Amino acid sequence: MKTAYVFPGQGAQFVGMGKDMYEGVSQAREMFERANDILGFRITDLMFSGTDEDLKQTKVTQPAIFLHSVILFRLLGEKARPDMVAGHSLGEFSALVASGALSFEDGLSLVSKRALAMQKACEATPSTMAAVLGLEDARVEEICAAVNGIVVPANYNCPGQLVISGSIPAIEAACEQLKAAGAKRALVLQVGGAFHSPLMEPARVELAKAINETRIAAPVCPVYQNVNALPVTDPALIRENLVAQLTAPVRWTQSVRNMVSDGATRFLEVGPGKVLQGLVKKISAEAEAESAVLQ
Repeated sequence: MKTAYVFPGQGAQFVGMGKDMYEGVSQAREMFERANDILGFRITDLMFSGTDEDLKQTKVTQPAIFLHSVILFRLLGEKARPDMVAGHSLGEFSALVASGALSFEDGLSLVSKRALAMQKACEATPSTMAAVLGLEDARVEEICAAVNGIVVPANYNCPGQLVISGSIPAIEAACEQLKAAGAKRALVLQVGGAFHSPLMEPARVELAKAINETRIAAPVCPVYQNVNALPVTDPALIRENLVAQLTAPVRWTQSVRNMVSDGATRFLEVGPGKVLQGLVKKISAEAEAESAVLQ
């Protein structure tokens, strides 16, 4: 009976996120105010009373979700004893803080730099992503490989749900072919760019410098990283995988299967939203999945 703590990525944000923690717990308020200082702007104002559009800006979204997740984890206190952790894309940084591999301050600083580098890469090359439903992963991979231009699998979310990423013409061509091959849906997403694709290479190079200058400690429990879906405890390998993450796919289906195979029977989603719980249940019917809540 092992418990896996999982941390959400971009898309889980909502206006008002974290406000209850800020107003109700002094420790949370101190952490939020420290974050405002580190970031150089009052992200709390945007989180608690901004607009949906404010929160959709990558430079706001990523640190906002990270803060909600990490502060909630800290407030769980002694009750928070994960046997293993994982995070979806951005959520991997929250997972690394929860495992003790990264400090709160270093994690936030890296997330902020990541968001800005990704935003810059998005603006440099018009690109997008698309959700593909109802086809086997291998068929999606095959079709992407045959399309002219850059289009690659980006998020292996659960069986029958894979997100692809690439240049706009290549994504559009792939969507047509995927529908013709029997996909229930191949829907272009309203995102700023091609995350987890070769088009993020400039951001990867920029972030690599910051990651390589940041102290990474041995985690207190295994971290199942997006790049290889395997349990990692070696700081050097954590660093290497974290750098590779920006241009490599998020292997969430494989990560959850491996956690279940390694004894996880309960998954606790720590952060905003319930997206990961839904994915976990689609990946493993036997696994319990719920939100972390403060008593």
